[in-house]
Amino acid sequence: MSHKFDVVVFGSCIVDFISYVPRLPKIGETLHGTKFVTGFGGKGANQCVAAARLGSRTAIIGKLGDDPWGKNYHDALRLEGVNVEHVDIVDGESTGIAQINVAENGDNQIVIVVGANNCLEPADVHKGAELLSNANVLVCQLETPLNATIEALKNFAGTSIMNAAPALESVPLDLLEYSTIFCVNETEAALLTGLQVETVMHAKAALLKLRDMGCGTVIITLGEKGAIFAMKNSTKVKHVKPIHVERVVDTTGAGDAFIGALAHFIAKNPSTGLTECIAAANRVAAMSVQKPGTQISFPRFEETGLPLDVSSYQSEWEYI
Repeated sequence: MSHKFDVVVFGSCIVDFISYVPRLPKIGETLHGTKFVTGFGGKGANQCVAAARLGSRTAIIGKLGDDPWGKNYHDALRLEGVNVEHVDIVDGESTGIAQINVAENGDNQIVIVVGANNCLEPADVHKGAELLSNANVLVCQLETPLNATIEALKNFAGTSIMNAAPALESVPLDLLEYSTIFCVNETEAALLTGLQVETVMHAKAALLKLRDMGCGTVIITLGEKGAIFAMKNSTKVKHVKPIHVERVVDTTGAGDAFIGALAHFIAKNPSTGLTECIAAANRVAAMSVQKPGTQISFPRFEETGLPLDVSSYQSEWEYI
């Protein structure tokens, strides 16, 4: 492998079945939807495509089923410029799927069946050793087996981003300790810490608790309230202000747009502070919620209006 990769993702590939509805249904209720579409999703692949669209050299280590969806997804990733040498088609397994309802106000409801993603194992880390040794940033999530994810984090020497999503009530300490950056949203932070996370100050308390639990650098994303973070071993918590959005169309994949963008900006701007990288990633996520769909809503770099060197990007932030 002659060239370095900016971002390598160890994670999930899931096909989205999306129904657009006036509002989210109540338990036992049947609603008429207005539109149905299929798309390519899964947190791992979403984050990889988000980084690729911004101009990162990307690769993914993942699993797909031996069904038409698996072949289609393999082709789609390649068309996005993602290296798929380590994406295996697994005999006898179905490709992971997600059933998604999207309401008119942008809220969503998601059920996933991970299928072939469950076949990702520690052996895949060792098969991809050369790939991992040639990458600047590794991104992991929680839609694939934990033991494999921990193995990937342990065997990676660069900057790793652990996006602890979907939410778990308890995560192994190794997952906290071996990741360079631990990133969750307010829902995930609340579940992990047992604390209420509804305001920026609530989020600060949760962040400090995550640090006590063994995390290094922690980021908590807060949707329309921006994001907060604290560097490893620092007691200073920064609040990076949000990008104002006039109209939210679809929030599906916004968190993945943020993570993929964050990985991209860290890889491409190694000497830039995390504040600017988070602010730039906020901008990418804000752009994604203004379009329907998941990967198709992720902007390309030239659409973002961001400077090539994000250290010069003017962002609003404050210590909290």
